[in-house]
Amino acid sequence: MRTITVSQMKKIEQRAERIGISPLLLMENAGRAVAETVLSFHPKRALVLAGSGNNGGDGFVAARHLLSAGVKVRVWLLGSFSKLRTPETRINAQALRRLDRSVISCLRSTKDLTRLKRDLLTADVVIDAMLGTGIRGELREPFFTVVQLVNSARKPVVAVDVPTGVDPTTGAIAGAAVRATITVSFHAVKRGLLKAREHAGEIRVASIGIPPNL
Repeated sequence: MRTITVSQMKKIEQRAERIGISPLLLMENAGRAVAETVLSFHPKRALVLAGSGNNGGDGFVAARHLLSAGVKVRVWLLGSFSKLRTPETRINAQALRRLDRSVISCLRSTKDLTRLKRDLLTADVVIDAMLGTGIRGELREPFFTVVQLVNSARKPVVAVDVPTGVDPTTGAIAGAAVRATITVSFHAVKRGLLKAREHAGEIRVASIGIPPNL
């Protein structure tokens, strides 16, 4: 199984952009691959947990494709729309809100956490699009609590690229980490997944349109 580091992946993505393969297109392909994996569970309801970076953007794309397939979707953004970190993530959040504004909620208070717990109980599949390769140090709140809630819910979990809380290079656990059923890793397996198999679950590699010669 071919592995790759985060720094190597960033260089490959930069090469792709130089030949005209935009980050927006890569995000679209990534989110579609996640949605296709989720659909293999034949869910009626899906819950997307999204961070403010590109991992969350992948989750927004997946949510849109699931809605198009007739799945009822709830998206919880662990942050605020004003702090979405990349143009691609903002574009996909806006597209999803224009499609159905009621789909996305922001996690801001204990009251919101109660609603999130309820959505976890009714979901058939959970999509972990919180942090992915963007983890830095130990998990902070609300990520730490949400990770614990996901694990205690014992629902099928599809992780986007890397389960939240797993270091993508070393496999170290940042205090807590999502235990995924399936991890959809883009282009190649992130090296840390092989050292954290109990959290990665089944590892599937998804092509996102980057030619091998890059």
